[in-house]
Amino acid sequence: MGWLTAAVEQAMKRQEVILRALSGALTWLQAADILGIDPRSLRRWRARYEAQEMVGLYDRRRLPSPRKAPVAEVERILHLYRDTYRGFNVRHFYHRARRDHGLALSYSFVRLALQEAGLVAKRRARGRHRRRREPRARFGELLHLDGSPHVWLAHCPEARPTLLAVLDDATKRLLYAQLWPAETTAAVMVALAEVLRTFGLPVALYTDRAGWAFHTPKAGGPVDRDHLTHVGRALARLGIEHIGAYSPQARGRGERLNRTLQDRLVNELRLADIRTLEAANGYLRACFIADYNATFTRPPADPDSAFIALGPVDLDQILCEEADRVVGQDNMVSFDGRPLQLQPGRPTCAGMRVIVRRHLDGSYTVWRGAIVLGRFASHGASLPPRVERAPTGRFRLASANLPPLPVRPLRRALTSRRRRGPRLPIGPGL
Repeated sequence: MGWLTAAVEQAMKRQEVILRALSGALTWLQAADILGIDPRSLRRWRARYEAQEMVGLYDRRRLPSPRKAPVAEVERILHLYRDTYRGFNVRHFYHRARRDHGLALSYSFVRLALQEAGLVAKRRARGRHRRRREPRARFGELLHLDGSPHVWLAHCPEARPTLLAVLDDATKRLLYAQLWPAETTAAVMVALAEVLRTFGLPVALYTDRAGWAFHTPKAGGPVDRDHLTHVGRALARLGIEHIGAYSPQARGRGERLNRTLQDRLVNELRLADIRTLEAANGYLRACFIADYNATFTRPPADPDSAFIALGPVDLDQILCEEADRVVGQDNMVSFDGRPLQLQPGRPTCAGMRVIVRRHLDGSYTVWRGAIVLGRFASHGASLPPRVERAPTGRFRLASANLPPLPVRPLRRALTSRRRRGPRLPIGPGL
């Protein structure tokens, strides 16, 4: 190689001049002028020659680095990216190559090698738009929930499902992620139910101002806190503060999460040859979420958790769609056009104001206070009432999760009435 030959010739010239100066044929000043260096530098070269002989006269800047990457390893990494991982960002590719292919090179070297080979474009660093908010101190103090429609399945480019994701603000831990056909109220409630049953009740939830989250009377204006959506009503009953963002920059952590997932998950699903939402959700639960958390999760500032245990709360009666209805003369109510017949064969409930709830499994219940007037399947057929044993040992119809009312024995009521004496008729002459 040309640069190696030049290094040898330069070392031989230094040796010749130093030997002539040592023999007295040249003065040290003349030797420094011949080499074109300072006399102090010549003294250092002389010391290196006396200590290491010829090896000490080589310029280390012209020698091969002892940390030089093997050419075969560099070729293997470039072929691996070009043939298998094309489209991955450098950090994602570096993570997969270290985990699955035994890569031992540094991240900076791999990035420069991919850029010099033209496989990855060189990008300028992003400028910071605004000062970032400090994360909350405790795990569960603030959760981010957002949906991102995207071409998640690279093998099905015509489909644009929505990925619902829940992120913890303090630890950057991904608590939930699932693909849905659309971002609906039912999908959001399913996500909340899984998070609440797994971790407990958080302090606050941060979302955008989507239709399922808030009522916004005027586009771009403030949200209506007096008229709650189904999700807002459920969060209020659970005691969870609901915070709405008025710009994408305000919920930057959620936006950065979506960008990271769009960059990583699409390539992961393409590499695994996944083509359906069911298979993609299985891959999310089995592999992706754990790998994401192992890469990005960090410890919170305060080790104490802010999640509160759920306790005996019946989420099925809270995370549901709810509406007030008045029973018609035909003893029926309707919900989204679905007719529900109340108490067939019993006295009518016409004119009674009731609450109709549609649950996450599609079933319906009709309530009057804490009493269930009817249970219905998703297609509207009436279901038999659930029966449970009361603390007194008697059987009763299942109702809300309320403490049982005290039961007054009939014999005691009759005895107390006899003690008071019979009731006397009251007429106009008395």
